[in-house]
Amino acid sequence: MQTGRIERLPTLEDVARVAGVSRATVSRVVNGIRNVDPQLHELVWDAVGRTGYVPNRLARSLVTRRTGTIALVVSDSEAHDDDPFMGRFFADPYFGRVVGGLMSVLRTAGIQLALQIAGTDDQRTRLVGDLRHGQADGAIVLSLPGRDPLPRMLTDAGVPAVMIGRPADPVPINYVDLANDSGAALAADHLVATGRRTIVMIAGPPEVPASNDRTAGFRNAMARHGHGWVPVAAGNFTQESGEAAMRTLLAGNPALDGVFVANDVMALGALLALREAGRDVPADVSLVGFDDSSAATSASPPLTTIRHPLEDMAAEAAKLLLARIEDPGMRVSAVIYEPILVTRRSA
Repeated sequence: MQTGRIERLPTLEDVARVAGVSRATVSRVVNGIRNVDPQLHELVWDAVGRTGYVPNRLARSLVTRRTGTIALVVSDSEAHDDDPFMGRFFADPYFGRVVGGLMSVLRTAGIQLALQIAGTDDQRTRLVGDLRHGQADGAIVLSLPGRDPLPRMLTDAGVPAVMIGRPADPVPINYVDLANDSGAALAADHLVATGRRTIVMIAGPPEVPASNDRTAGFRNAMARHGHGWVPVAAGNFTQESGEAAMRTLLAGNPALDGVFVANDVMALGALLALREAGRDVPADVSLVGFDDSSAATSASPPLTTIRHPLEDMAAEAAKLLLARIEDPGMRVSAVIYEPILVTRRSA
């Protein structure tokens, strides 16, 4: 009787032999552990392809070629695996609102969300390699630096991806954004309408596209109201930086009576500095924030602010990504949301 020959499945040892590395290195790469040299990373994945090895965690998705996981990628030069960044990530209302919006779509679709931090060139290279080799079905990207190479790296690698916020440089990537310049113009219009005459601005970091749009939109709107010069001090979207910027503006413009702040968290710092200087809000100074986050409603007085519908935008980004995964040939899309002014007691 003739018996059929059963082919032996490739093992980690086979991959290690072909790649010329240790079994431990292969294990770290296929399990997504980040502390592997990018060149070794590529060698291992090439060997995986040559041997036909299938990691156990991918075996369940052989039929659909899907992992059921989407990566939420925070690409930021300040992003590291240490406490300071992670504290900022979880403390900032922006990130929580993004995650909530994403999960409103992904949870219904039975898809998990995996947070990935990419703060260095090596981390970005490894991340793109992981995504290209199927460790997630696609990526939602929060790209904070102005000239971040990650969006281009993802498109060049053919990884399905959607950005929340537009890329600083032209890249063929889907994105969802807010008309930030229009939102800043609403703030200018409101401050002028309330009778304020010496109006200043606390801007965000100049390397962030949204910051530049808000600054340009505010200055342009103020110019249309006849204000040819608007003093500006920049912060970095933290409460401490807003407080420091407000002190700088008070020192240079003691008669100021109106302030536009490029996000609500910095506006909390501005409130502290104004209170320290004996300036009442809104009796002496009108203050307008941006985002309509929990920071705006927890402030005393509650902030007049520009509504940034992050939850809706994140949900739309998730829908765009799922559509892109289903149809890799779909055209590159942009969805732009319009801001609205939310009036409370600070202006």
